[in-house]
Amino acid sequence: MGASHLIDFLRERRVGLEKVFALEHGVRGNVENGGKVDDGIDGPSGLPIVSLYGGQYAPAAEDLAGLDWLVFDIQDVGVRFYTYISSLHYLMQACADHQVPLLVLDRPNPNGDYIDGPVLEKEFQSFVGMHPIPLVHGMTVGELAQMINGEGWLEDGAQCALTVIPVAGYRKNMAYSLPVRPSPNLPNDLSIRLYPSLGLFEGTTVSVGRGTEFPFQALGHPSDSLGEFAFIPAPVAGASENPKHNGKQLHGDDLREASPDIRFTLEPLVSWSRRTNESPEMFFSRADFFDKLAGTDQLREAVMAGSSAKQIRASWQPGLVAFRQQRQPYLLYPED
Repeated sequence: MGASHLIDFLRERRVGLEKVFALEHGVRGNVENGGKVDDGIDGPSGLPIVSLYGGQYAPAAEDLAGLDWLVFDIQDVGVRFYTYISSLHYLMQACADHQVPLLVLDRPNPNGDYIDGPVLEKEFQSFVGMHPIPLVHGMTVGELAQMINGEGWLEDGAQCALTVIPVAGYRKNMAYSLPVRPSPNLPNDLSIRLYPSLGLFEGTTVSVGRGTEFPFQALGHPSDSLGEFAFIPAPVAGASENPKHNGKQLHGDDLREASPDIRFTLEPLVSWSRRTNESPEMFFSRADFFDKLAGTDQLREAVMAGSSAKQIRASWQPGLVAFRQQRQPYLLYPED
């Protein structure tokens, strides 16, 4: 197949493509997090683009009219607050509502070798967390699509006519190096492995390296005195137009030498909550957003109360045990 985009691959084989639906980061993955994704034309193919990010999250009836299939081929990273799986949910809902079958071309999950983190509580449901699953859920998009159908998570228990094409020979414990960055601020495999732990800092005053050449591979703050690493965030076109602490010198931690198989950890969040010399209320500068990312307010409240990472993690275990059992019917790949 080579490295061609699915749009180009299908057109070369004379598959009748009608339109392209664009999620966060755009059709070809080059729009920054939260950046505006517009309707328009896909330059290389000339196909019309219908944006499903920033205005409407689901295609309208007229967008789906005349389609025989909708194809979902998106590289996810296995973290609940990465929005591709939220878009999957809205697409499944639209397909169920308008009787269009959905074909999911499954892909490996680069964080698929474990599950961890709090299970989302319903009152914290949002576009950065729609399902009662752990922060690191250990499922592929195909498995999740089957779970969304099977658990009746679509509105009124609607069922999407779903076909999943599985990944041949895949096992969940396989290390998988992404051939193409899934979004502008996840440029390499290490950033993707660090993303579950560092993503939570988006609700705090600490920078995760946006506006540098190493996003999601560093932590920094203007008032930190413990870290020996220094960097200055600056706008990066198409990746971070207005980064946190833009133009300020930050001190902190260089994580670029972290183990490539690192897993989700709370230690950085707990330690940095004390390193910035801010009150807890100041540190959690976007408390509502942090709670949506975490899927609960219990994590933030536990950190503010001075709980240890070990104590906080212990509180998640019953939910993780239950989820591990709940997801079993939907798994497509061996876990070892």
